[in-house]
Amino acid sequence: MTLIKDITFTQADIAKLEAEYAHKRPQDILAFALKQFDNITISFSGAEDVVLIDMAAKITRNIQVFSIDTGRLHPETYQFIDKVRKQYRVKIDVISPDAGEVEALVKEKGLFSFYKDGHKECCGIRKVRPLRRKLATVDAWITGQRKDQNPATRATVPVIQIDSAFSSGDRNLIKFNPLANWTSAQVWQYIHANEVPYNKLHNQGFISIGCQPCTRAVLPNQHERLGRWWWENAADKECGFHEINLISNNN
Repeated sequence: MTLIKDITFTQADIAKLEAEYAHKRPQDILAFALKQFDNITISFSGAEDVVLIDMAAKITRNIQVFSIDTGRLHPETYQFIDKVRKQYRVKIDVISPDAGEVEALVKEKGLFSFYKDGHKECCGIRKVRPLRRKLATVDAWITGQRKDQNPATRATVPVIQIDSAFSSGDRNLIKFNPLANWTSAQVWQYIHANEVPYNKLHNQGFISIGCQPCTRAVLPNQHERLGRWWWENAADKECGFHEINLISNNN
């Protein structure tokens, strides 16, 4: 299929592309995304994202990467971000939350209000709003979502979609999820086979890694999402990055 670069995609266009690419290799989906869009960025925080960076770096040297620094990440995660930056010689746009909003939340509710009130408010300030600022500057973004990461919210994640949660009235933001059909085992097979760097916390039983107060190690054979916001129901275990999953699954 030949397309004009950076055209405006309709829902019908995306439906056709999703059908065409649904069962293609992640590398093929990435190659299409990077060829189609100049103003496209890779969201980076975990193991899946570095797999995508590694794949993308083998396609083109011109890749954009961003990461959200919530201010509550593990020391190992900060070290991980810097290791990826150095290994792939890529500039990582590290986005921080609005200091005034963080200060106001902490002043009113303290540092650990999410254990009582749920994580949505804190994640909204520390993650979602900075993400919205970043996504307002691009035409498309690439994520490491997998269907099996959270069966309650991600079971139907497509490889290509219109991100209605972060699109604006005058433009459709396109979202690529090249690893949607991969399992965790496939991700780690790729990591070991290609000597891809990963967060040292994975060696300590952490699988899904977010902010330090909201992440813990899991036992062998436990689902990875049990280590995130463990005091909440499975259907609530989304920070807002992928709010469209909840929208889609509730329709």
